[in-house]
Amino acid sequence: MSGELSTPLTLWFSDVGRDARPLVGGKVASLGELLRAGCRVPTGFAVTSAAYRRFIEATGLDRLIRDTIGGLNADDVAAVDAASQKIQQAFLNSPVPAELADPIRAEYGRLAETLGDPAPAVAVRSSAVAEDTEAASFAGQHDTYLWVQGADEVLDAVLRCWASAFTPRAIAYRAHQQIGLEDAAVAVGVQQMVDPRAAGVMFTLSPRSGDPSLVVVEGSWGPGVAVVGGEVTPDEYWVNKVTLEITRKHISCKSHRYMAESRQGDLRKVEVPEDQQNEPCLTSDEVIELARVGRQLERHYGHALDIEWAVADSLPFPDNIFILQARPETVWSQRQREPVAAGFTDPLSFIVRRLANT
Repeated sequence: MSGELSTPLTLWFSDVGRDARPLVGGKVASLGELLRAGCRVPTGFAVTSAAYRRFIEATGLDRLIRDTIGGLNADDVAAVDAASQKIQQAFLNSPVPAELADPIRAEYGRLAETLGDPAPAVAVRSSAVAEDTEAASFAGQHDTYLWVQGADEVLDAVLRCWASAFTPRAIAYRAHQQIGLEDAAVAVGVQQMVDPRAAGVMFTLSPRSGDPSLVVVEGSWGPGVAVVGGEVTPDEYWVNKVTLEITRKHISCKSHRYMAESRQGDLRKVEVPEDQQNEPCLTSDEVIELARVGRQLERHYGHALDIEWAVADSLPFPDNIFILQARPETVWSQRQREPVAAGFTDPLSFIVRRLANT
C-alpha cells in the first residue's frame, strides 16, 4: 500500500515517454514521446492511472464495477447499455476526494502560470492504459472535452473522462479484445488548447491501399472534430514519402466547422463563409512540413502511424504546426504491401529511375 501511495497522481508530458504507458495511458505516453522526438506539442500534464484507481477505491466504485461487469455477455446490447448507464451515473454522482482534487487544481494553476493566463483553455482527454497499441486502438471510444476553462470545469471533465471508460462501446471492445478490468484504468491528459485555423489527421501510409511510400494528410477548417467524426469531406493531400512531393490533392467543399461556445467545452457547429468553403485549408508548405514530421515520427516509432495535427494562425510557419496525437495505424500496417518507391533510400535515385521509365 505504501508503494501505491507514493505513485505520482500527476505528471507533466515532458516527464514521460512510451515506457510510462501503465501510469499515464497510451495517449499521454505518446505525447511525451512526441516531445522526445522533437515535435511541437501543446504543453500539459497527466492525471495518472494511480489517481483513477485511488478514486474508484475511495468511492467503492471498484466493487460496483466488478459486480456489474463480471460475467456480462458483451454481445447482449441491452445488458451492456444498462451496465454502462449504471456505472457512468455512479461515477458522476461520486465527488472527487480532496486528496485527488487538490493536486489536479494545483497543476492547472501551474499550467496557468506557465501560459500567463489565469484560466487557460485546455483539452481534457481520456488516456486509457490499454489504448493505442499496435494490436488495439481505442480511438473515439473514450471522451475528450475541448475549450475547458477554470479549475472546477477541469475537475469535472476529468471525472467525465474516468466515467467514459465504461461507455457501451468501450465495455464491449475490452471484452472482445480480452482486456481485463485491471487494464481498464484511465489516465487523463490536460493540455493547452490550440486555437486552430485548420486541423485533421495524417497517415504515414495510404489508408485506402496500404501503400507505405505515401503520407496522406486530411484536414478542414477549425478543430478536427468534424474530420474525425466524418461530418465533412476533408481536403486530401498525397505526399511521396521519399521526395516530399505533393503528388495528388483534392480540395473539398467544407461547409461548416466547430467553435467553442462555453467554458464547459461545448462546441457549436457554424457555417464557413461561402468564399472560404472551397479554399484549401493548408498551404503547400504546411502540407510538406506535416509530411516531413510524419516521416520523422514513423522512423522514430518504427511503424506506420495515425497522427492528429493542428495549424494555428497565431504563430509563423513552421512554428504554427502542432502534433496533437500519434497512434499506431492498425488497419494496413500488419499486411504486406509493395510500396511505390520500394528499394529507394534517397530522393535522387527515385527521381532518376522514374524519369528513365517515362
